[in-house]
Amino acid sequence: MSIPYSILDLSPIPQGFTAGDALRNSRDVAAHAEKWGYTRYWMAEHHNMTGNASSATAVALGYVAAGTQTIRIGSGGIMLPNHAPLVIAEQFGTLAAIYPGRIELGLGRAPGTDQLTARALRRDLQGNSDQFPQDVQELQHYFGPVQPGQAVKAIPGAGLEVPIWILGSSTYGAQVAAHFGLPYAFASHFAPDYLMEAMRAYKGLFKPSAQLSQSHAMVAVNVIAADTDEEAQYLFTTLQQHFTRMRRNTRGQLPPPIDDIESFWTPHEKASVAESLACSVVGSPETIRRGLQQIVEKTGADELIFSGQIFDHQKRLRSFEIAAEAARQVNPAREPAFV
Repeated sequence: MSIPYSILDLSPIPQGFTAGDALRNSRDVAAHAEKWGYTRYWMAEHHNMTGNASSATAVALGYVAAGTQTIRIGSGGIMLPNHAPLVIAEQFGTLAAIYPGRIELGLGRAPGTDQLTARALRRDLQGNSDQFPQDVQELQHYFGPVQPGQAVKAIPGAGLEVPIWILGSSTYGAQVAAHFGLPYAFASHFAPDYLMEAMRAYKGLFKPSAQLSQSHAMVAVNVIAADTDEEAQYLFTTLQQHFTRMRRNTRGQLPPPIDDIESFWTPHEKASVAESLACSVVGSPETIRRGLQQIVEKTGADELIFSGQIFDHQKRLRSFEIAAEAARQVNPAREPAFV
């Protein structure tokens, strides 16, 4: 049995292209992923970022779901402090009503943007991460059967039992997921520092629930694959530039790869970006297979989810195809609780 593998798509907008191009590319990625055996296709909520097209996440997911047949579609994630739980219950309840059995809801507690944009989203900052556990419970309530005398209902949403995941990059989310008995996804593709600590906390504290009988942890990995190690390293310079620009506060659209990354960044920037991208596997099919197997053995992951920001769409598709072939050869740490 191979480990389940999925895709996290930030719907990147390459330089010279539009948000419409990026969303059409995302739908094409999902359609191919379905054929290549991917379990889930998730999109992430980000705001005020010129390089990402998935800000209206539920709308984008509906567009992708319409272009696929069987792959599970979900958020990786919805940043819950930005929204009233009822609104999210209605949005994902609507998706679940249209695409029954295929929709799931990953939840994070970060704003997915800067504080100024967070204020524009929320009108004030009273909805905050301190309320995250209560908001998760409220969402579970809206997705459950309508109770006698229940005054506020999510229509659609009530009774649909949309599966909820908790996302995180620290031990906090791991503890919340474990407490509620929910599956957990760790954002190691950009914040790997607390990966092992969070995995230990989640699996050690997990309490079975109606949704999940045993813990199920998914680890996010940047995968940049090509037919040769050299080509993959060249394609990887796109992501390296992108992360460097974030540190310079010069975010923009996804840049094309370059021949000499060393001339682009300073030694300090190189070290900082390397730390953030430590959970990355870059190379040929065999390099990818070995790298993924090592991550599973090190972390005890029950599932892997791949982020692959590559400038050229056809090379991005090829990368995900290679990643799927490699993942099918990766032995899981144990039989996963569910897929």
